[in-house]
Amino acid sequence: MTEDPMTRAYPAVDGQSLFDAVYEGEDAVVRLLRAGVPAESSDEDGASPLYLAAVSDRPGVVRLLLAAGADPDRACGPEAGDLPICGAACGGHTEVVEALLSAGARPDLREQFGFTALRWAVGLGHSGTARTLLAHGADPCLPGPEGEAPLFLAARRGSLETVRALLHHGAGAPEGALEEALDEARRMLDVDLEQEMRGGLLEAYGDTEAHHVVVHRAVVDGGETLTVELVRGNGEPFAGQDQQTGHGAIATLLENELGLSAPFEELARRALRSGGPELDNWHASAEALRERGDEETRQAAAAWCAAADPRLRAFGADVLARCRTEQARRAQKSPSGD
Repeated sequence: MTEDPMTRAYPAVDGQSLFDAVYEGEDAVVRLLRAGVPAESSDEDGASPLYLAAVSDRPGVVRLLLAAGADPDRACGPEAGDLPICGAACGGHTEVVEALLSAGARPDLREQFGFTALRWAVGLGHSGTARTLLAHGADPCLPGPEGEAPLFLAARRGSLETVRALLHHGAGAPEGALEEALDEARRMLDVDLEQEMRGGLLEAYGDTEAHHVVVHRAVVDGGETLTVELVRGNGEPFAGQDQQTGHGAIATLLENELGLSAPFEELARRALRSGGPELDNWHASAEALRERGDEETRQAAAAWCAAADPRLRAFGADVLARCRTEQARRAQKSPSGD
């Protein structure tokens, strides 16, 4: 009886296996492939070299293995439930996802427990990966394993760019999808994200003197990501959670899609909830007020300029400046007498 090549590990060449070579780089992989080691094999845990390269974000190695005959849709792992494209999407490894899709990987294939690559990318806020999957035909409305819509998940995650990508590809088309996502974005605006993540981690690992909580905030492409970690006494993090905070901008965008207008006080609250003028929450609110541009809005902005809160004063000045610019643009576009 011939042994299934998918279920056995191939012998090493000069003491090196294909799995070791994945970590060493493309030259090592090429050497083994040229020596006759097949691209398809399994390690003791059932993982494949392609899956290992995908989750390790090694796009060059992924392309080599695919060119040598590795199946982009082959599930592997202890229970044969892990897909390379899902492993790459989970890590936000967009170039790897692109390579797998170009080799014929099916974007909507479900792995164990019903997750798809888009479900991983959306749920973790990897907007670039989500855009790549959608551009290659991933279904923007395909629900996750618990029936959750991608747009709803993106709104919960707080990733404005992911929401935009989903809307561009039709995620708002099903009846009620926009309203459901808007309700979730609004709900998240009232959640103390830092305290919620702190509480979850301390509940899971205990509130002891063996570790302490560290909080990081990072701004990337207009969005802020909040990370809460548990750190041991030696400074080494051992557990953590992260959450994007663009819920204000998302709510404003979805309201615009539905033809709704939030009160100007609410828009100001969203702008100031996290960060300042460099963040999407601020910009989305200021732009919504600029487009409204009525006398009530201008009066509200003028009043904010005299507020005690320096950030509210700055927001009011920004809105007034945008309104004046818009008014001048419209006047230039429409000569008197037209």
